[in-house]
Amino acid sequence: MHSVIIAVFTAGAGWLLWKLLSDFFVRSPIDNIPGPPSPSLLRGHINQIYHRDGWRFIDMLGTRYNKVVKLNGLFGRRILYVFDPVALQQILIKDMDSYDAPEWFLEMSNLTVGRGLTGVRGEQHRKQRKMLNPVFSPQHLRSITPIFFNVAHKMCDGIEAQIGESVETVNVINWFSRTALELIGQGGLGYSLDSLDKPVANALGDALRELLPAAFEISEVQFLFKHLNKLGSPPFRGALAALLPMPTIQKLRELIDIIEVESKANLADKRTALQAGDDVVVRQVGEGKDIMSILLRANMAASEEDKLPENELVGQMSLMVLAGTDTTSNSLTMLLDIMTQRSEFQDKLRAELVEAQAQYGTDIPFDQLMNLPYMDALCRETLRLHPPATYIYRDSVKDTVLPLSEPIIGNDGSIIKEIPLPAETSIMIGGRAWNLSREVWGPDALEFNPDRWLSPLPSNVTDAHIPGPYSHIMTFGGGGRACIGFKFAELEMKVVLAAMIPKFKVYTSDYRDDIVWNLSNVMNPTVGKESMKPEFYVKLERLKENTKA
Repeated sequence: MHSVIIAVFTAGAGWLLWKLLSDFFVRSPIDNIPGPPSPSLLRGHINQIYHRDGWRFIDMLGTRYNKVVKLNGLFGRRILYVFDPVALQQILIKDMDSYDAPEWFLEMSNLTVGRGLTGVRGEQHRKQRKMLNPVFSPQHLRSITPIFFNVAHKMCDGIEAQIGESVETVNVINWFSRTALELIGQGGLGYSLDSLDKPVANALGDALRELLPAAFEISEVQFLFKHLNKLGSPPFRGALAALLPMPTIQKLRELIDIIEVESKANLADKRTALQAGDDVVVRQVGEGKDIMSILLRANMAASEEDKLPENELVGQMSLMVLAGTDTTSNSLTMLLDIMTQRSEFQDKLRAELVEAQAQYGTDIPFDQLMNLPYMDALCRETLRLHPPATYIYRDSVKDTVLPLSEPIIGNDGSIIKEIPLPAETSIMIGGRAWNLSREVWGPDALEFNPDRWLSPLPSNVTDAHIPGPYSHIMTFGGGGRACIGFKFAELEMKVVLAAMIPKFKVYTSDYRDDIVWNLSNVMNPTVGKESMKPEFYVKLERLKENTKA
């Protein structure tokens, strides 16, 4: 028996070793695509791609190379970095059946948040998205706008209590993070994750807040998940993970267990309330308008063929919090950072908001709020210039050919008009490179210029037909796997700004020179390059009512 175990282990180790090293021995058409020289035989460009100070490397790809770039991953694995508009159309829309989320990404998503929208492919993904589409419609967002304003006003009350009548230094990202969590809690899950008036611990909210930073620590080896997932049964892999002497892995296991237990308990409470009738549901925090209440109702009414299983419903809950918290809070913080350095931006925004509040009331209705031109321009420009999520991944799921908008010169001097891609080719969508392209956006592409959105965009932008769902940019991805909640996130940003900016004047703090914006799964600011704690300090002054100053 002992010899059998050794033989099985040896065979498994040999298979894994071949999978890891086979890219060194197989030629690929991608080898002829220009790219920066690999600094490491085994690690490739991984150190630059996943370094917290990797912005310079990522931006260099967008300026030095011609829309497709060859990179190297671990163990010789090739990565095609793409920001060519025709290629993006092909990958994300025209030939989307030939490309999908990588297996390692699916396994990572399933491991961390369950079988939600990011953790499934093909028909199951389409089925989930079809059921979720109505809850992100303008009609539904219109109905939850008052709930969002209630949360934003609580945030402002908390800040007022903190600063009093003085000009005080405030860690604003802490307030934005807590507020985004509560907006998702009330608008998404239908219960409170952070009351904002006192520091009350919430197991689910705290675990989800810590999950992304912990996951980023193992980003360098994330592609191994698709291979490791084939080793034995889930209980076997779980037992194996428990034995690994790696603090990050053990922290991830602890967070994942908390998320699963808390999400299942919340789902059970929500189902019980729905079964008890509408009177019980409307007395809950989300008043029955939250995403999970509507999703559960739709799922209960769906045919057996269209019903989502329990584990996929649980996955949607965790995914909503994870996807909608740090992205929104960090984008708001970035915009505030910009407005402290250019005070005319916040002055114009405040004047627009005060005027709108005089016409429509303190809580500006959804349609009027979403169409305020200057606030819309500020949000669009922030999301263009500073996309919170840097990387979007795809794999070719079969042999295919990728067309280009214009020929490039290969390493061998040949003219390349299209790229043959073998199955399982790794692709990294260069959304940031597209958003910052001078060729597309003009000579001021790297400057923050909200006025570009107040007049017709240049034809270079509109004629490219980029597949992003929002404003001709790639911040929210594109195609069938584009971020389904981008309008939800936009509403979060605008409600918080509408509540905050008329009440407070924002100034640069004494910490500003020490603030570093770090590249991560979601960009985040810290005080200094060594800190791992998200912090961003501004000085806030409470304004008198209805002032435009």
